[in-house]
Amino acid sequence: MNLENFKQTLYLRAFGFLKVPLISYVRPSVVRLTEDEAVVKIPLGYRTRNHLKSMYFGTLAVGADCAGGLLAFHLIRKAKRPDISIVFKNFRADFHKRPMADVHFTCRDGARIWKQIRETVKGKKRTNEAIHIVATTPKVSGDDPVATFELTLSLKAV
Repeated sequence: MNLENFKQTLYLRAFGFLKVPLISYVRPSVVRLTEDEAVVKIPLGYRTRNHLKSMYFGTLAVGADCAGGLLAFHLIRKAKRPDISIVFKNFRADFHKRPMADVHFTCRDGARIWKQIRETVKGKKRTNEAIHIVATTPKVSGDDPVATFELTLSLKAV
């Protein structure tokens, strides 16, 4: 893990500890964060697995939230717009196979989120945009998705 990813991991865990404790409970790590994508890893372990020893679907939901939310927060900070509030309105998940190892959650909707930020600033009203997250287990099944998510990102300049 490079220094920048380490800083982003600390930011994500601190945010979780202070605002959404469940995030810090599952111990996410930032694998990659750019203007285009966010990749967050959640380890499979005692805290995150179910009775079948695969990742609990609630943990998968937290991972999707982290990947999409982290990318949105990152871009809002880059735009120097701390007045924009973020919330997810809708959540849709498709589970394809049991995740039997650490899961990587990838959101590649940076361009879509940038556009939404510009629309939010320009229109001074709430905007909604569907963003997509793909969950994979690289150690077990490479790039084959174990789950896919669609979350509606809602932004508003306050």
